[in-house]
Amino acid sequence: MFGDLGKMMKQAQELQARMAEAQDDISRIEVTGASGAGLVSVRLAGKGELRAISIDPSLLNAEEAEILEDLVVAAHNDARIKLDAAIAEKMQQVTGGLSLPAGFKLPF
Repeated sequence: MFGDLGKMMKQAQELQARMAEAQDDISRIEVTGASGAGLVSVRLAGKGELRAISIDPSLLNAEEAEILEDLVVAAHNDARIKLDAAIAEKMQQVTGGLSLPAGFKLPF
């Protein structure tokens, strides 16, 4: 019985180490989201921080301000979806398909 517990604890420690490595890998992920057929793009890093915004000069006039604002939001949302997918893929690799609840941390 205690041998099984020891084995489970060892597996938990190994998973914890893989999770820490995955978090490090995730911090290096960068994705780009775009909107307006590429007229606006944003680049996000793995923790969600905004790294860059690119705006086509054709959108830089007072009459287009509201459209530009909407395109920036849309590009950010596109990048966030891509970032979430990249993180989910990385976590799937680490956990070997084991589905962990959101916010679940190891050790217990």
